[in-house]
Amino acid sequence: MRVPAKTHTEHIHPAARSAADETKNGTMSRREFFARATALGVGVAAAYAMVGLPAPKARAATPQQGGTLRIQSEVRPLRDPRTFDWPQMSNYTRGWLEYLVEYNRDGTIRPMLLESWTVSDDATEYVLNLRPGVKWNNGDDFVAEDVAFNIERWCEKDVEGNSMAARLDALIDPDTNKAREGAIEVVDDLTVRLNLPRPDITLIAGMSDYPAQIVPRGFGGDPMADPVGTGPYLPGEYAVGDRGVLVRNEGHEWWGEGAFLDRIEYIDYGTEQAAVVAAVESDEVDMVYESIGDFVAIMDQFGWAKSEAVTANTVVIRPNQDAEVDGMKPYADPRVRRALALAVDNQVCLQLGYAGLGTVAENHHVCPIHPEYADIGPAEFDPDAAMALMEEAGMADFEHDLISIDDSWRKPTCDAVAAQLRAAGINVKRTVLPGSTFWNDWTKYPYSATDWAQRPLGVQVLSLAYRSGEAWNESGFANAEFDRLLNEAMAIPDPDQRRELMAQIQQIMRDEGVIIQPYWRSTYRHAKPEVIGAEQHPTFEIHVYKLGWAA
Repeated sequence: MRVPAKTHTEHIHPAARSAADETKNGTMSRREFFARATALGVGVAAAYAMVGLPAPKARAATPQQGGTLRIQSEVRPLRDPRTFDWPQMSNYTRGWLEYLVEYNRDGTIRPMLLESWTVSDDATEYVLNLRPGVKWNNGDDFVAEDVAFNIERWCEKDVEGNSMAARLDALIDPDTNKAREGAIEVVDDLTVRLNLPRPDITLIAGMSDYPAQIVPRGFGGDPMADPVGTGPYLPGEYAVGDRGVLVRNEGHEWWGEGAFLDRIEYIDYGTEQAAVVAAVESDEVDMVYESIGDFVAIMDQFGWAKSEAVTANTVVIRPNQDAEVDGMKPYADPRVRRALALAVDNQVCLQLGYAGLGTVAENHHVCPIHPEYADIGPAEFDPDAAMALMEEAGMADFEHDLISIDDSWRKPTCDAVAAQLRAAGINVKRTVLPGSTFWNDWTKYPYSATDWAQRPLGVQVLSLAYRSGEAWNESGFANAEFDRLLNEAMAIPDPDQRRELMAQIQQIMRDEGVIIQPYWRSTYRHAKPEVIGAEQHPTFEIHVYKLGWAA
């Protein structure tokens, strides 16, 4: 509905001011500050100025216009973007479906289809100001009604696989599982106001995540069926497991700066890094999605440019608490879950599974680079206690089946987990599946491994992955106290105050044995030296409009 505009006084959110002071005092990292301040409406240039730094340049060099770029990447089946569950899907549809905001390598969140936004001091009101002059590629104006349509879609919690509902939980009526009455207001053609019944400091950060692509009103669910979008490219050939092509939309006057290439090709070589290296060696690609483990050093030998992102990307080995095996739910018992975690030394998994290219994690999925991380000490490793718990639960003879994808890092990580479980006396077998099979049922396996991408805030990850009933809650974890503390933490702008609750939340994760989370991984990407805009992104995003060839 349309409502009268409310007058807002321009100011910098007080939580951003206090964060700037902490950064200057050395108690908060710059990345943490940038993510926090820009999510609260501070512009990128202003955020840099608040900590005494010059604003970053848009790009080191301007690429030449034209050309084709070939990118190694899995080419996965596409569906409604709000149900996307892997970045590779969105990296292709980014050609024509864009975002309200964009998360960048330095931790800042910058406007895209939005020009700016403001957040009330108590984080219960967000005013979204659209970028004027944006048009859909069918010639229609991009207006506030389009933004309201998308946010309403994101709030439809009953849509299977719609993980955006977890990111916008504060806007959702629990009785209808849709947007609350009055939560989304169209103020005028370029302004939308969001009214929250409780504070939530994660809303803008959630809109930067890869399932948050903006689709046109009347969208039918298939992005390929009628590719109406605001971006500079159009889809060409798309064959799952083989190739996806983007071509410049010559008939569309794009609002932004960039979009240098005439053609972008995503080429699928599967999940095995040896095949990727062979493609590089035979000059079949110009850029890779990711260089992994021991293959990082091998890729270095080709003389390509290497970029690194120190991230909160990780892998979790999780028992599914809802899964039935032979008529029983083996992982509904927390003693079984705790036993599995106690039997595994995470340092061993980092070395054997990922060539040591990261840092040891602590089995609670909150990273030291997250602003609200609480140091509750390392995860306990005690194989004798693990076997004692398994016997106490009456599961000493049960055979666990640890399922993983067949690749160059998740497979050896799970091999290391299985070997340690066996060394503790716990029966386990290994099932290794090709990617085309593994991804079909990744949320349903009784005991398996999944990789998770970084989010700017720790509370974001926990709400997506472990809050009761959410679409991406693959562990089946449901804990009322955890949910209550998490909702309370998401209402606190100050990470120091949030950290007190996070210590309790992280301890619940460990006490309940929800996951084995062995390490945080640094990620790498190689590209030919003359490729511009190919640097590794913390969440594997490929911003296609930035790509080009050096002049």
